[in-house]
Amino acid sequence: MEEKAFHLVSDGRRLDVQLSEAAGISRSRAAALMEEGYCLLAGEPCRKAGTKPPEGREVVFTVPAPKEAAPQAEDIPLDILYEDADLAVVVKPRGMVVHPAAGHSSGTLVNALLGTLDELGGIGGEIRPGIVHRLDKDTSGLMMVAKTDEAQAELSRMLKDRETEKHYLALAEGVFKEKEGRIEAPIGRSRKDRKKMAVDPEGRPAVTEWKVIAEGKNCALLDVHILTGRTHQIRVHMRHIHHPVCGDPLYGFEKGVRVPCLMLHARSLAFAHPRTHEKMTFQAPLPEDFLKGLKSNGIDLETEALQR
Repeated sequence: MEEKAFHLVSDGRRLDVQLSEAAGISRSRAAALMEEGYCLLAGEPCRKAGTKPPEGREVVFTVPAPKEAAPQAEDIPLDILYEDADLAVVVKPRGMVVHPAAGHSSGTLVNALLGTLDELGGIGGEIRPGIVHRLDKDTSGLMMVAKTDEAQAELSRMLKDRETEKHYLALAEGVFKEKEGRIEAPIGRSRKDRKKMAVDPEGRPAVTEWKVIAEGKNCALLDVHILTGRTHQIRVHMRHIHHPVCGDPLYGFEKGVRVPCLMLHARSLAFAHPRTHEKMTFQAPLPEDFLKGLKSNGIDLETEALQR
């Protein structure tokens, strides 16, 4: 991907907004490039994102060619359900961390994507995949990954505006008196344990819808639809209504249902393609350990609801 220069005439709005729209990148990325001197206003560098030049003023904005990413490509098998020049849809296995971080410098989803995906167009000035949403380390299932700045900006917008639809399968503890429900409870960092999240009146809004699709021994298999994407949202919300996800080491009860893993799987994902706007729908197969956990707790795998 080569360096690109954009010539525009100011319309009076904030420059980071104008540059973001002109180049098809996020506002934060446009602001970062402005700070580095890539924006010229009437021939002079303009580094303040909030600048509002008068209408008609000439602006030249340069987006440099992407650099090689710091994370290294690794030959890690990955189930890719779809890939084109804009994005990919992959199945993240349980136990895989999404981003390299302290203690996880390799073996992550990003390392696997760098070694698996075809040509990457560049994200944030680096040749790397754009992660627009995440799954916990021990949650398996579907993730969409951007391959260009333009795709990342649009996919992020769709997530923010709730134009995507994500459904999970969760095996939750206890007997459910109601067969479906909706949880609206804000989530923030736990004030007792900084490693956890918790329902907190001062937290960020979070909405989860659930529906029982099969019942087992003191547990139930749920279809869970999240309308927001807070950290540990499903796990926190299910604990909040006293039906924690089975096998959850952080939010489960001390005497829980016996299962081989955290019983949470990102089952289906639907969204419009960021460039063509074509409706796209994907479904991930159930992992073997998830199936084992269902069977050991009396869930009928032949139920029509589970096969959909």
